[in-house]
Amino acid sequence: MSRLGRPTIALYNSYDPVKFREAHRRALARAGPLALAFDMNLATIGFPFPEELQTPGEISDWIATTTSIGEHGEFLKELTNKGRFQTFPYPNRGFPPQLGNAILMTRKPNPNRRIEVDDAVSMLQSGQSIMIIFGLGPRGVPRPIFEMCRQHMDITSGGFSLETCTAMGAVIGIIAYKLRE
Repeated sequence: MSRLGRPTIALYNSYDPVKFREAHRRALARAGPLALAFDMNLATIGFPFPEELQTPGEISDWIATTTSIGEHGEFLKELTNKGRFQTFPYPNRGFPPQLGNAILMTRKPNPNRRIEVDDAVSMLQSGQSIMIIFGLGPRGVPRPIFEMCRQHMDITSGGFSLETCTAMGAVIGIIAYKLRE
């Protein structure tokens, strides 16, 4: 039996690159319990955390003081204590390779880069790690990031726009279900 690859939920900051906003906090507080519940890692990309917060532990402790989501942030703290929450700056030439194959969640996938959920699950089943990227912000990720991702996936298969946390729940849920089949 092959070893499963590691799935990572990646939250890409498309809001404000300078100021940490409520949308950042809510998305992170919601993604932590999803990652923990479905045995995935969590990464933030380009988040403007307050300067005094330097480590994932400091970040998860701080988020826990500001939310009631996920047992008042305890699930994010637990994920962090397991070493499964990381932070990264905006990518320069590519995403961190240790996070696996970058798959962008988008309602408008490039037809030449489009993959289906079953393809992502097959990658994991063959031992390949994947990073499932969710753009935070009303317009998703900027065009250079869209182009940087070799694979695109539309969870709705119909180009429907979903709110980020709704999309996260749908994507993570279906991948976890298919991995258990």
